[in-house]
Amino acid sequence: MRILLIGAGGVGGAFTAIAARRDFFETIVVADYDRARADKAAAIDDRYVAAQVDASDAASVSALCREHRITHVMNAVDPVFNMPVFEGAFEAGADYLDMAMSLSKPHPDAPYEKPGVKLGDEQFAQADRWESEGRLALVGIGVEPGLSDVFARYAADHLFSEIDELGTRDGANLVVTDDDGQEVFAPSFSMWTTIEECLNPPVIWQDGEWHTTPPFSEAEVFDFPEGIGPVECVNVEHEEVLLMPRWVDCKRATFKYGLGDEFINILKVLHTLGLDRTDPVRVKGVDVSPRDVVAAVLPDPATVGPRMKGKTCAGLWVTGTGKGGEPRSTYLYHVVDNEWTMQEYGHQCVVWQTAINPVVALELLATGTWSGSGVLGPEAFDAVPFLDLLTGYGSPWGQRELDPA
Repeated sequence: MRILLIGAGGVGGAFTAIAARRDFFETIVVADYDRARADKAAAIDDRYVAAQVDASDAASVSALCREHRITHVMNAVDPVFNMPVFEGAFEAGADYLDMAMSLSKPHPDAPYEKPGVKLGDEQFAQADRWESEGRLALVGIGVEPGLSDVFARYAADHLFSEIDELGTRDGANLVVTDDDGQEVFAPSFSMWTTIEECLNPPVIWQDGEWHTTPPFSEAEVFDFPEGIGPVECVNVEHEEVLLMPRWVDCKRATFKYGLGDEFINILKVLHTLGLDRTDPVRVKGVDVSPRDVVAAVLPDPATVGPRMKGKTCAGLWVTGTGKGGEPRSTYLYHVVDNEWTMQEYGHQCVVWQTAINPVVALELLATGTWSGSGVLGPEAFDAVPFLDLLTGYGSPWGQRELDPA
C-alpha cells in the first residue's frame, strides 16, 4: 500500500505519528500546500516522503499520485477541498478516504425545514462511476463521522433487533490555558470546519426522510463517561445523519455536540458580523475571506496540546429493542485523555482521536479484511475487526447500558 496523505496540519500530523508504529504500508507521501509543514510531519519515519500539493487542484493531486504510484489517497484537509482531492484520486486510479464529506448548501427557501444540497451529495452522485471501475471511496472515516458509524453497524448487527434512534453524542471537559494558567478560548479542531458545521442547518433523519432544524436546537444534557460528566448538547450539522440511514435501519438519526454557551455565543457573534462568510471581501485593496481571517488569528489547533487538559468523548447513543426483545438503551463510546496522547504521541487528543480511525481503516483495507467498491460509508463494513484493531492500537472503546425507560 502506497498512501498519499494530503494535509499535514493537526490531524495529518497525528496520522503520521500513529501510522509510524504500524507496518501495513510501503510508503506514505506527506503532502501539504506548506512544504515546510509536510517536511516536519514526514521527518519521523524513513518510509515517509514530503511533497507540496495544491488540494484545490485535482490535477495537482493526480500528478502527485502518478509520480509516487499511489494506491490510496488519504484526505486530511478542510472539506472545502474534498471534491478536487476526490476527483484527483479517481483520475489517478487510486482509492480514496476522507474524514468529512463534500459540503452542503442550505435550501434556498426553507433552510430550517428542508435540506438543500446535503453533506456528501456531490460524492454520492459519483458512486456508480467509482463502482464501475471497481474502486473504493471510503467517506467519513474520522472519529465523527467515522467511529460512531462503525458503532451503528455494530449495534445493528450485535445488540439490537430494531433501532429507534441512532444518536451521536460528543462531549468533552477540555480546558486550554495561557502561560499564566488562565482559561482561554482556543478551538481544539479546525475553526473553519467548526464554523461550517455549527452554523449550517442541522439535519435530522426521521421516519424515512431528512429534514432540517435551526442551529443549536433541541438542547439536552447528556452524562458522558469516564469522569467527563453532564454536558449540554445541541443539534449540529454532521455527516453521520446522512450516512447511517443509508446502511442501517433506524427510525431516527441525530447528531448533538457539547459546544458550551461561550462557544455558541462566539459562533452567533461571528455570524451576526458576517465573519463566517467564505466569499472574499475587498479590504484595503486585498480580497480576503472573513472565515479564513478568523481561522488565521486563532491558535492553530495542532499547537494547543501542551496547554490543554481533560478528556474528549465520541460516541453513539442507540435506543430500541434488544436482540432478546427487551427495550434497550446503550451508549457506545471512545474516550481519549489529552495527557496520554501528548505523552505517547506528542499530539493533542481531539486531532489524535480523529486520526487514529483512518489509520485503522487503511490497515483493514491493506490486509483485505475490509474491501468494497463505490462510494461507501463505514457502516458498509463489518464493525468487529475495526473495533478489535482499535483496541489493539492501545485505545479501547467502551459500552454503557442506560435506562431504557
